[in-house]
Amino acid sequence: MGLFVVSLACTPTAALAEELAGGKSFIENFDRLDTKHWYVSDGWANGDHQNCTWSKGQVEVADGTLRLGFAKQQTKDRAYVCGEIQTNPRYGYGAYEIRMKAVAGSGLNTGFFTYIGPVHKQPHDEIDFEVLGKNPSKVQINTYVDGKNAGPERLVDVPGGADQGFNDYAFVWEKDRIRWYVNDELVGEATDPAKLPSHASKIYLSLWGSDTLKSWMGTFAEPAGPVAAEIDRIAFTAAGDACQFPESIVCKLN
Repeated sequence: MGLFVVSLACTPTAALAEELAGGKSFIENFDRLDTKHWYVSDGWANGDHQNCTWSKGQVEVADGTLRLGFAKQQTKDRAYVCGEIQTNPRYGYGAYEIRMKAVAGSGLNTGFFTYIGPVHKQPHDEIDFEVLGKNPSKVQINTYVDGKNAGPERLVDVPGGADQGFNDYAFVWEKDRIRWYVNDELVGEATDPAKLPSHASKIYLSLWGSDTLKSWMGTFAEPAGPVAAEIDRIAFTAAGDACQFPESIVCKLN
């Protein structure tokens, strides 16, 4: 009988803990689009529920602002094009922050979220901020764990409106909880260990539309012309790292 030596560092639990502690802190002010860090979605859609095709033509960086657009343009199987970027690296525990102006319009969704899933050969885990354009006075917070809606699916107020100016959104992901903030105000918390994501994920920013998800996003109304979400800044601060900029939620929590 052979002798098997099991190293704690090689167990799945230890490997997962190491993965979730990974990811280097960064601040992105969009002076340019660093394609080593960001991947631009182009040429496909996420499923039949999406009425637009991701297009690099709907991703623009100018004057320190990222613009993710939605416009009428026929592709092979859809009548609209839309914009999305995602990080190449994956991130775990830490503070995720964005300063953005969302888009109004029934059937449109402006999203800032983490995601990992079957396309990456991983379970589907997700942490969300989503502005549903049918009611841009609010933003939805939520999580998915192993492909299941884990809550706390909730609409929270965005004072002044998510589409009327830039607002700050942040979530802090820790081993035993997730906290969501809008303009530095705590608006939600998840603490059930069974309902917390457990896999390092990519960061996504997107604007898209749907003809079919009417009960959630509203009946799609074609915009009068091209529209765009605007992002001024996005940042990730790894757990234990120092605050990176004065407006960061990390500065305010420490």
